[in-house]
Amino acid sequence: MPTTTASAVCTTVGNNILLRLTSGERDVKLKALRELKNQIIGNRTKKLSFLKLGAVPAVAGILSDAVSAVDVADNDENDRIVKDIIVQSAAVLGSFACGFEAGVRAVLDAGADILIQRGCLVEEMPLLKSYMEVVDAGARSLKMIYQSKMAPKYDFLQEENMEFLLSLLNNESENVSGLGASIISHSCKTSLEQKLLFDAGVLKRLTSLLGGSLIQRDASLESIATIFKNNPEVVSQFVGPDTGRTLSCIIEIVKDRFARTRLLASLCLIVIRNASPCYLQDVGIKTKLINNLLELLDDPGRVGDEASFAFSSLIAEKEDMQKLAFEVNGVDKLYNHLQKGSLHPRRFEGILLALADMCSKLECCRSRCLSLQVLKLVVDALAHDSSDVRSAACMCLRSVSRSIKNLSAGSFMNETIVIPLVRLLDDTSTAVQVAALGAISNIVVDFTTRRSTFIRLGGVKLLVQLSKSMDSTIRLNALRALRNLIFLAEDKCKEEIFMELTASLLASLICDPEPSVQEQALALVRNLVDGRINSVEYIFAEDGIILDAVGRQLRIASKAEIEIQGMYVLGNVATGKESHKEAVMDQLLLRAENKAQSCIIKFLQSNDSRLRTAAVWAVLNLTCSSSPGSSGRLVKLHDAGIVSHVKNMVNDPCLDVKVIYFSSLSGFLIVVLMVCLMTSRFSLVQLRVKTALEQFNSFDDSLV
Repeated sequence: MPTTTASAVCTTVGNNILLRLTSGERDVKLKALRELKNQIIGNRTKKLSFLKLGAVPAVAGILSDAVSAVDVADNDENDRIVKDIIVQSAAVLGSFACGFEAGVRAVLDAGADILIQRGCLVEEMPLLKSYMEVVDAGARSLKMIYQSKMAPKYDFLQEENMEFLLSLLNNESENVSGLGASIISHSCKTSLEQKLLFDAGVLKRLTSLLGGSLIQRDASLESIATIFKNNPEVVSQFVGPDTGRTLSCIIEIVKDRFARTRLLASLCLIVIRNASPCYLQDVGIKTKLINNLLELLDDPGRVGDEASFAFSSLIAEKEDMQKLAFEVNGVDKLYNHLQKGSLHPRRFEGILLALADMCSKLECCRSRCLSLQVLKLVVDALAHDSSDVRSAACMCLRSVSRSIKNLSAGSFMNETIVIPLVRLLDDTSTAVQVAALGAISNIVVDFTTRRSTFIRLGGVKLLVQLSKSMDSTIRLNALRALRNLIFLAEDKCKEEIFMELTASLLASLICDPEPSVQEQALALVRNLVDGRINSVEYIFAEDGIILDAVGRQLRIASKAEIEIQGMYVLGNVATGKESHKEAVMDQLLLRAENKAQSCIIKFLQSNDSRLRTAAVWAVLNLTCSSSPGSSGRLVKLHDAGIVSHVKNMVNDPCLDVKVIYFSSLSGFLIVVLMVCLMTSRFSLVQLRVKTALEQFNSFDDSLV
């Protein structure tokens, strides 16, 4: 006889169960429901098989009929059977939804979530008071549904919904109150919703549940964190004199014996601190949080997978927290977990991101990573099957490569690192491409002569290709990488990059619809024309199409960052030949349509000191006394009213001294500049204005 396949057996069993679900006898239905529940619990394969057979709509129909039959049950026995059918139907539907998105979708499509709420949890139903197991079964099932992102968003703005939520939270059943907390964690997303929940007294009820069962405590911690997230107003009202005891309670829970509870308590404290940094400043508490999260990495389950993400949220962009983490050997502990190998992708990703955050600001963390040879494991992760892991590896590499010391030593510009990074520029995941571009942007700022390695491996071709992407984020990051690659590059390197880019592409990127892309394109051109006179010639390629684009953007731009980069481009070009200087003059003095004054005057009057500095620097380069055409340009500047504006800036109020750009200064002038800045209260604007006025005075006094 032919052997029956496992699939055929499963289908036969499934059809048999579904056939019995349609029976007119309630006992038969009840037994079929129990059998179906036992078949699918914890078994995704069987869940999928029964989904294909239409089990969810069938069970939803049974639940609907049972709920309708509640009021007409004619004796205790029928009442008991109806109750059991409701309990088992809810359990089956909850099992389909548990950790199975296709099951959640099927349950929602069948309207079963509404049936469960109406049949099990609405107070008007007579079974609510008679059979608590009905209530618990409904609550458990809805909790499973609300654990999914696909679950419907609960509308807290409706008064009856808020009343129902409060009735759930006030219920003595841990499953029912836990459902209320789960609804909050799933649906509370806006500051308005957070405020509504706070004003309705939800937080007070949640804090009272901290002393309840394990289920209630965990659900309460998760909901409290949701209501606090990014809302300093709610945090400040909660963490006041009257509620300080609750905060102390959460701090104490961090030492709980259950790993998940410790994690949730830690997350709650992290959310409070991130929303309002003035709280939880005690070094002992911060150190306790760090140690707790590092210890939770040892948990073999989901808690261990999530602990590193909580750790990242605690230390991200916080140098003091990163220093504390370093002092308790955070880098070493994360590295030890990486060494274990065969990590779950989620855990692998989290550890890499935690290392990235630790190395984002502190050189000691970067040095420790390099000494432990973490870089080898990170580079290996660039080829991982999971796109999330590849992206995290790029972010980690980006943070570690912020080390000027190791960039100067050429530690990152080698084929072992560059080859896998270049490959990721062609990754199928946009997130990976963006992360790889971020890492490359750092690595190509190489202070050795190894940039040719990146070019030889096809890196420039791919960057130029990505600069044409339809995705503005990719264009932006590709341009940033090219900008850094060309920074202080040798002439040959610049030539190769420019040949790939072309003048027409650069001009179009300068006029990109996205302001951030415009800024990076101008910054790239600024670095391109910086240096010797032959570098300035690039801006005049193809009949000066790039220069025209720069001038056009300066006349129409409304974003200061674009104007600053554009002015530095012209300032660099103004260091060139007489013809270069005259071309800059033409752009600066040209007025935009419907404008009463040229852009240079607007920039000299700007409230942004960086823009005023860039504008004065361009004027200074145009009027350098060693240039034969300076006097003629000074006359033009005087007639345009620019000289008088520069004179008025001699006492510029700016005291925020930031040396933005030194590459066009001589070594001697750099020294003089730094001495002046260290020994006086001159602003950079003032210094450049005085230099410009000295140059003006070398010509005919009548002009000024």
